[in-house]
Amino acid sequence: MSLDVPEQVRQKIIADGNESWLDQLPRLVDILARDWSLQIGRSLAGGHVALVLEVIMADGTPAVLKIGVPGENLGPEATALRLADGAGCAKLLREDAGRQALLLERLGAPMYDLVADPATRHDLLCDVAVRLWRPVDPALDLPTGATLAEQYTDRLPRLWEQAGRPCTPATVADALECLERRRRAHDDRSAVLVHGDIHELNALQASDGSYKLIDPAGLRAEPACDLGTIVRCNPGLGDDLRARTERLAARTGVDATAIWEWGTIHRVVSGVYASSIGFQPFGERLLAEADRLSA
Repeated sequence: MSLDVPEQVRQKIIADGNESWLDQLPRLVDILARDWSLQIGRSLAGGHVALVLEVIMADGTPAVLKIGVPGENLGPEATALRLADGAGCAKLLREDAGRQALLLERLGAPMYDLVADPATRHDLLCDVAVRLWRPVDPALDLPTGATLAEQYTDRLPRLWEQAGRPCTPATVADALECLERRRRAHDDRSAVLVHGDIHELNALQASDGSYKLIDPAGLRAEPACDLGTIVRCNPGLGDDLRARTERLAARTGVDATAIWEWGTIHRVVSGVYASSIGFQPFGERLLAEADRLSA
């Protein structure tokens, strides 16, 4: 089988020293196609941590086959999708943990392409997040908001140095202070299932006209963690981010301060990471906004 592996996926595999996996990939897809009775279609671009293929199931249902690249664990995503069961996220149809493979409901175009007004997109993203949130048993093996905050606290200063200090020290300090406050605020009793990276390209139109999310990180965290990514969305848009935060808080009943702090965290961490891998101008725009806000 000849596979068209998107360049971003190929670059990550090669950069991580896993070129041999590329040679094994056609056979892996063949095995999954046989075991799950799939007709393999074209590759889908967009991400870099998985090969994503359009497929047709034996009954004619269109679906998506997602195979994680070496070093990427799709376990939390699969858990989140099982918990959501098609509400707020694409429905999980089958999974093979050993092969890091998921068979998913196929959705339509992204919200970014269908809804022109950014404020309307933010409200729609907020609504789909609310549909996803649900209580999660603390015994379930999912990372928490506190764990995420600890990982970011360790990672951010190193990434900032590696990226050539692309924002001011004050901006990094602001993000680290927010991380510590959100770490301490985590409470297993009130934590819910959150997506972890809600934005207009991760929200696709379903057959009924509503939107569903793809690629959930799968976290047990406070809802503000998701709303903070909506505050981070669209760097350079020019709207009042405090007003955007207050609107999201009023729409959901979630504390505005927590939303603002998660927005700061996502803005700085995403901006520094994007700068470290040369994903521009996105990183520059995020960090220009972060510097302005921390000044």
